[in-house]
Amino acid sequence: MDTRTQPFVPPAPKPRTAPPSFLQMVRIVYRNPLELWGEPSYNQPWIHIRTGVGGPLLIANDPALVRHVLVDNVKNYKMARVRQKILRPILRDGLLTAEGEVWRRSRKAMAPVFTPRHIAGFAKPMLARAKEFAGRYETRDAPFDLSYDMTQLTYAILAETLFTNEIAGDPDRFGDRVERLLQTMGRVDPLDLLAAPDWLPRITRIRGRSALAFFRGIVRETMEMRRARLERGDDVPEDFLTLLLQAEKPGGLTRDEVEDNIITFIGAGHETTARALGWTLYLLSQAPDERTRVEQEADRVTATVSDPYRWLDAMPYTRAAFEEAMRLYPPAPSINREAIAAERWGDLDIAAGTQVLVMPWTLHRHRAYWEKPDAFMPERFWPENREAIDRYQYLPFGVGPRICIGAAFAMQEAVIALGVLMSRYRFDMAPGAPEPWPVQRLTTQPQGGLQMVVKRR
Repeated sequence: MDTRTQPFVPPAPKPRTAPPSFLQMVRIVYRNPLELWGEPSYNQPWIHIRTGVGGPLLIANDPALVRHVLVDNVKNYKMARVRQKILRPILRDGLLTAEGEVWRRSRKAMAPVFTPRHIAGFAKPMLARAKEFAGRYETRDAPFDLSYDMTQLTYAILAETLFTNEIAGDPDRFGDRVERLLQTMGRVDPLDLLAAPDWLPRITRIRGRSALAFFRGIVRETMEMRRARLERGDDVPEDFLTLLLQAEKPGGLTRDEVEDNIITFIGAGHETTARALGWTLYLLSQAPDERTRVEQEADRVTATVSDPYRWLDAMPYTRAAFEEAMRLYPPAPSINREAIAAERWGDLDIAAGTQVLVMPWTLHRHRAYWEKPDAFMPERFWPENREAIDRYQYLPFGVGPRICIGAAFAMQEAVIALGVLMSRYRFDMAPGAPEPWPVQRLTTQPQGGLQMVVKRR
């Protein structure tokens, strides 16, 4: 008799069994795009809609097709129009939204920061910040929003490592403004779906202007503080901020591009890891056997392995839980491209202008590629099982030339943070708290946060 505990199945929208009307689709996409997808999206290798608003649409689930679009023939696919309408007002020519020569210059300027040597050097500052942050839970005896807390933790780590703790502004205001920005500018506006002209105002983005102005103000003040030190000839850290400012020269980055990339990393660079950490702690709170395994690993490693850079390899169960959380709740739930020229892939004709959606949300829950796809099963990512996962069926950081430049940074940060938190505390859902519901903004967020309680282990 099999006495194993059944894996936890966390909350998620049920696949639709009938397509919505156009007006229903507009409402759903504005409210929560994750609720739009129907059974075919979770079962078919691709869905090809040849006509519709904005032109043909291709939803690509087949890993070979994903590879074709994002790697093998990447030059034929540019950023999709709807995606750029959402992100460019916020990030302008930051690394996530830049294209062509601007993107190449930015990527080259940032590459030295994310070498293995630099990533290793970030481990101890990450550990120090995580320990300092964890101290707040010693006296926390009331329910709190863990999702919000994780944005503050990752902000503190980002500020310490990439900016040597020289980001201007009040960190306590930062989380509130991030939430405001994502709830307004960081979502699809119905007018975008209707292909309305750009000059027609988007109400959602008008509401987010004050939050965006707050971010831009922080960035400019941060740049001016460091630029003044460089001009005085002061000793300055060789961090992300310094390297970007040094790239501000003819043939390098413009002043506006430096600003755009700093805001990209302050805004998007911490948000994705924060959401994934929150979801990981929530999922472990609902899976006692998995939580015990991670707690025991965290206890052992934090007590015996002094160099936190080695934790990533020394904590395979913790890493697996984090990766499984990113499978179920991918930080970036959609990757949007647009075909530049017509082409044929196998029996599939892709017309010029086709909007191509590679959806980690559906791909990570696809019935053809995952056993019990809706269940929380970290063992999928244990070292002995990883080879069964196709490189192009799991895309938490994207893939190809535009893969997230900070992926190794984020993985190291997450394992160190989880090691510190779980070796000291146990997190549980607050009594009577509503079950968290995933919604898509720029990231996959828990609607209303994660209301949890914490106690010393």
